[in-house]
Amino acid sequence: MAEQDTAPTPALPTLEDMQHWTYVMGRAQQLMMEHVAKQTSEAGSKLAAAEPKVPLGTWPGAALFADPSKLAQAQVDMWTQGLSIWQRALGGQVGAPELAEKADKDKRFNAPQWRDNPLFDMVRQSYLLIADRLLGSVEVLEGITGKQREQLRFTTQAFVDAMSPSNFALTNPLVLERTIETRGENLLKGLEHMLRDIEKGQLTHTDPNAFEVGRNIATTPGKVVKQTPLYQLIQYSPTTKEVLETPLIIFPPWINRFYILDLNEKKSFIRWAVAQGLTVFVVSWKSADETLAETTMDDYVLAQIEAIDTVRDLLGVEHAHAIGYCVAGTTLAATLALLEARAEADKVASATFFTAQVDFSEAGDLNMFVSDDQMQMIQQLSGKGYMDGRYMAATFNMLRGRDLIWNYVTNNYLMGEDYPPFDLLHWNGDTTNLPAKWHQSYLRDLYRDNKLVQPGGISVGGTPIHIGRVKTPTYVQAGREDHIAPAHSVWKITRHFQGPLRFVLAGSGHIAGVVNPPEAQKYQYWVNEEKVDTLEQFIEGAKETKGSWWPDWLAWIQARSDETVFAMGPRKPGEGKLLALGDAPGSYVRGR
Repeated sequence: MAEQDTAPTPALPTLEDMQHWTYVMGRAQQLMMEHVAKQTSEAGSKLAAAEPKVPLGTWPGAALFADPSKLAQAQVDMWTQGLSIWQRALGGQVGAPELAEKADKDKRFNAPQWRDNPLFDMVRQSYLLIADRLLGSVEVLEGITGKQREQLRFTTQAFVDAMSPSNFALTNPLVLERTIETRGENLLKGLEHMLRDIEKGQLTHTDPNAFEVGRNIATTPGKVVKQTPLYQLIQYSPTTKEVLETPLIIFPPWINRFYILDLNEKKSFIRWAVAQGLTVFVVSWKSADETLAETTMDDYVLAQIEAIDTVRDLLGVEHAHAIGYCVAGTTLAATLALLEARAEADKVASATFFTAQVDFSEAGDLNMFVSDDQMQMIQQLSGKGYMDGRYMAATFNMLRGRDLIWNYVTNNYLMGEDYPPFDLLHWNGDTTNLPAKWHQSYLRDLYRDNKLVQPGGISVGGTPIHIGRVKTPTYVQAGREDHIAPAHSVWKITRHFQGPLRFVLAGSGHIAGVVNPPEAQKYQYWVNEEKVDTLEQFIEGAKETKGSWWPDWLAWIQARSDETVFAMGPRKPGEGKLLALGDAPGSYVRGR
């Protein structure tokens, strides 16, 4: 009788094994709790020193760690759910199904190895249990302000994301498998990636050699027609026989390169707008250096007015449509208010705001970076008169640490995977420097003190401005899942401007919600034709439309004026009063 091949039966864990791993997991939980208690205590001490009005014992964490009954209850709850995890690890299904369901849905643990192996199944569920308890403790704290709770919630989330077992080689089954498979080559390759990133001072997200500005990104044909110490003005070549008489000028954020709106032929808002018969101009801001050390908000507002006047004079038109994206939208609001104060509001036919804030009373997680300590650190990092863009990039990465930091630590440092070619992530890492004086003023005067919505709270060129007097027709786009400019914060612009206004809520976030060409047939947007007071009321009565909101915006623009002219003479870059200084995308976009 032939000998049959049989797979070895995995040995059940012995009592000694179970006792050992119980000790290990219990000790890990204890260490994490002690660490958080220590960090919270230190944060509370600083808060108590910085804000004398907060009585001792009301600092974040006191309600949990200073109350023995609450601490005991937290330990009992954790132990009870910990037993449920052990039951599942040993083959039982009794326990906490909601915790198991949460563990099964977490994309960090999508791979079957996290469930099929009882040890790693226990590791991931134990981690999620601890994370859930830590985050939950923030919500039940008493005697703290809303801002303090937001700060503690943010730092706790950052901590639990960093402590995920998926981020460590010995607690990630996929990394262990890859290490055995490659005999450690993955760790050597990952080490090379890490050392390279340390050397350049920035986390790499994509293949650094896959894209080049002007070659396969930012390729829409056009010319630079004006250059100042602060910006280059690009005019794009028409592709239609006739164009709308009123041109369009786009102000991108100076904290990023403008080509987020011109990534490639299929994802370019600029190319699409040109194809719809618009004469398009874009401002390309200079990456700050020592020469811009004294640059302030006044300079950016006056530069926007100068660019608008340049376009009006070049084409011989009375006004132009303007778009402001993110922080450039904030500045555009100030520009409109200054023009209103000067009785020159007619220079702007309409204003469009892409995910821009003017009222910072509920500005989201970026408010975590405007404390006195943060402002002092920013000042220390700006010794040459400008803020290195890598620090700003790190800040934005922290807002989505799980996706933009730890995901890449795992894939590129531990798994040793090659960087994928991804144009959006290339743009995300293509940082720009910021004028230090203006950057600090922006955080202090707008984010922290919310002066832009205060009548006369800000002056430009010696003229006090009041955005509550702006009557320019306005189109406001917000991203439903925007973590940089939250939709409820963007909505507040509707409570300040006095002119006709259309609000559109787009699917996705700060970038994908904006860069969503119609051909892609992705996401959706919502509009509500009724006048409502809150975003919640807007959503409740909104109509959903599948796909891109760009056609809705175009129809709104055409409704302002549909007069057309032939695309000739000054409508072609370099053939009017302004000679072409070079091909788009220009030199400033390449500057470091």
